Amino acid sequence: MKIAVIIEGSTKHRNGEVVKALEALGQGHEIYNLGMKNVEGEPDLTYMETGFMTALILNLKAVDFVVGGCGTGQGYINAVLQFPGTACGLLVDSVDSFLFSQVNAGNCISLSLNKGYGNLGGDLNLRYIFQNLFNDTYGQGYPPARKDIQMGARKRLAQLSLDAHKSMREIIACMDKQSVSRALSFPGVFDFIKTAPPSELKDYVLSLVK
Repeated sequence: MKIAVIIEGSTKHRNGEVVKALEALGQGHEIYNLGMKNVEGEPDLTYMETGFMTALILNLKAVDFVVGGCGTGQGYINAVLQFPGTACGLLVDSVDSFLFSQVNAGNCISLSLNKGYGNLGGDLNLRYIFQNLFNDTYGQGYPPARKDIQMGARKRLAQLSLDAHKSMREIIACMDKQSVSRALSFPGVFDFIKTAPPSELKDYVLSLVK
């Protein structure tokens, strides 16, 4: 699975811990660290930009899953869900991650990386969240008796997301130009977009940066 990590400014100091916890999953996953990395001189991103970046690379099919968040996780999840093709969950612990993986089976998660993180055990909580999230039974339903109901609802929700939103191209065209520019010009993001499969959306995005 291709997993992107997209961290914003108020939680950039957690980036290394998030990446380390994902890498502990072992083989079978490719991790792409596309957001803030807590290095000197990098541009600052808010959840407005990271939410857009998340939706863009998901709709471009450049990745399968995005791990993001913010101080409370609330801003990022609200930003992400303004776009089509996104199904995001706010995960606080490993029970949340297991249920999200089985019942909701979305394509991105929002983490609370300041509120409630704590100085002891925060890194372990991340590892347990990811262990219960990325598992071999993703999307199989829980409890098993509700499997068919939940899988059907998930498909209808995915279609509703597409039907209820403008297309990504239409949204980008009317978005705040500063947010679009900040996202596309963030180091490494534009080059990563170039690796996405061919599509009209990809051609349009590439045309925005001369």
